[in-house]
Amino acid sequence: MSMMNNYRKGWALRYIREAKAELTAAQKTPYLALGLVLEAIRKAQAAIYYSFGEPAFIEVIVHQTLQRKQLIEDPILRFLVEIERTVQQIAQTPKSESEKVIEQVDELIQLASEIVELFTGERA
Repeated sequence: MSMMNNYRKGWALRYIREAKAELTAAQKTPYLALGLVLEAIRKAQAAIYYSFGEPAFIEVIVHQTLQRKQLIEDPILRFLVEIERTVQQIAQTPKSESEKVIEQVDELIQLASEIVELFTGERA
């Protein structure tokens, strides 16, 4: 049974598919890898946000929490903040570390895919 409306479900599934495609493209074109990987992780992040609720609200909460720099007790919010930190770190990563980043993003996309599947009831 789906826990979300069709609009959010459609976007979550689309973004996770696109994230996987961006990652595959990054693996095949090393000279473009970092840009593609950054797009992939942002799309995976968007898929997670759509799975949890309204992305605009979630993004505001995550950014406010990041700015406070306090201990985050809620495990879901802590997870979302860690994803945002990862996105920010990848944006600063030098090209020489693209292989390592691709592996890291691959793991995150797999995790995002599991979340989307859990909430949508469909495999992306």
